[in-house]
Amino acid sequence: MDKTQWNERKKIIEKALVEELQEDKALDPRLCEAMKYSLTAGGKRLRPILVMAAADAIGATGTDYIHIACALEMIHTYSLIHDDLPAMDNDDYRRGKLTNHKVFGEGMAVLAGDALLTQAFEVILRQDNVPAEVLVQVVREVAIGAGPNGMGGGQSIDLEAEGHQMAMTIDDLRKMHGAKTGALFRAAVRSGAIVAGAKPEELTALTRYADCFGLAFQITDDILDVVGDEAVIGKPVGSDERNEKSTYVTLTSLDEAKKMAADAVNEAVDALSMFGDKAAFLRELVECLLNRNK
Repeated sequence: MDKTQWNERKKIIEKALVEELQEDKALDPRLCEAMKYSLTAGGKRLRPILVMAAADAIGATGTDYIHIACALEMIHTYSLIHDDLPAMDNDDYRRGKLTNHKVFGEGMAVLAGDALLTQAFEVILRQDNVPAEVLVQVVREVAIGAGPNGMGGGQSIDLEAEGHQMAMTIDDLRKMHGAKTGALFRAAVRSGAIVAGAKPEELTALTRYADCFGLAFQITDDILDVVGDEAVIGKPVGSDERNEKSTYVTLTSLDEAKKMAADAVNEAVDALSMFGDKAAFLRELVECLLNRNK
């Protein structure tokens, strides 16, 4: 795909993220430094970009919703900081850099994640030109996506399943990752659609797209853990096997996992049929998952 639009929006998002964390205004500059370390460590910025692209599909201007977009990235970053901790996945590198706890210590890493999650909701509520009752809807969407029936719940299932690979089925895996990975994608897409004034049928279609996007993303993530280039993806490959995690590759095969990813992408594209050219970027985003290398 032509990544011009993606890169333009990444620049807008990354500039705004830096502005959200100002050490000179922080109660403890060291905590702010730890938050900024992970928040500005790079990444695809998929979740904030999905907020914008969903709003575009409804006919609004996605870049108008920069605060909501930034909040989704802050919550995603918090989850990565915590996921890397010794009590979770115990990873030393993320995006080619030492993980947060390796630089700042475990206690500060926990606090950095907590602070990013909490500040994200304050950032949402500073979004301009959106009625208060709509922002409340967005807060609810994001809270559900990050909470015990969303990302938090999925991470809990993942933690409990670790080391018990044979106990998992494909249906279990879909349930787990639909929450751990998919729920925040769903929250991003639905939030962008809601602030743009989506009709019920449009919101339903975009929710279906988001669910399929999340599934395709997770399957391709599992594939990269087997065949990816460590220098490109920025973290060691094979960590799923070392941690005895069930994945779409271990429960089926590499070829079957690739087919499942392609099917999910096709279903996501089908969900966008009512939007025509306004959803062109959303189509490109999900289709590029099949060729991702990080």
